[in-house]
Amino acid sequence: MIFFESKENKELIRAIQFILGYKTKKPELFKLALLHKSIKSDESNERLEFLGDAILGLIVAKHLFKLYPFKDEGFLTKIRSKIVSRDSLNDVGRKMGLKKLINVKRFKSKSYDSIYGDALEALIGACYLEKGFDFCEKNVIKNIILPYFDLEKLTTQTHNFKSKILEWAQKEKISINFIVEKTSKSSRLSEFKSILKIDGKNVSTGYGKSKKNAEKDASRIACEKLQLG
Repeated sequence: MIFFESKENKELIRAIQFILGYKTKKPELFKLALLHKSIKSDESNERLEFLGDAILGLIVAKHLFKLYPFKDEGFLTKIRSKIVSRDSLNDVGRKMGLKKLINVKRFKSKSYDSIYGDALEALIGACYLEKGFDFCEKNVIKNIILPYFDLEKLTTQTHNFKSKILEWAQKEKISINFIVEKTSKSSRLSEFKSILKIDGKNVSTGYGKSKKNAEKDASRIACEKLQLG
């Protein structure tokens, strides 16, 4: 009996090969990694995300430990945090085209502040389950860390957008405030919207699973608009 891959599976296998550098033999596992909780209440990528988060953290820690043999713990922790931060992983996920792959009930670019990063971590978790740690480590470094992260730039890059916008406002003697409100009635899919006002004028709107993340998102957009490097 000849087994034929479905068109959907073939496309997914090609996508995983682009993201992680190999042809998976377990497309169903990766379908689960791309299944957002808004589709099913009893099955989603959250467990794989949990696993992938831990695996990615270890991979990055090992890589930095070898790359910077004379740097102290504080330096290594700072760089690792920048790599595995939600902003960084979301950015990588967008660049990889995960928006076209994630199975989500409704997809508004700012509705879920961590959907890309969550899915990317879930994919790493799936890779680990299929191929083991050593293989996963090698492919994550080769296909994710090295192509998408400028480690030298990260040593000086600032990711605290809220601090940046507040410091700018103080320096310019400009009033700034955040208006945060809950936008989802579902406790399971709680979302918040934050409107950043400068001198009483709306400058940006951010979204997040928490008030803090919504303010961070609004600050990031404001920094981009104001070209605060």
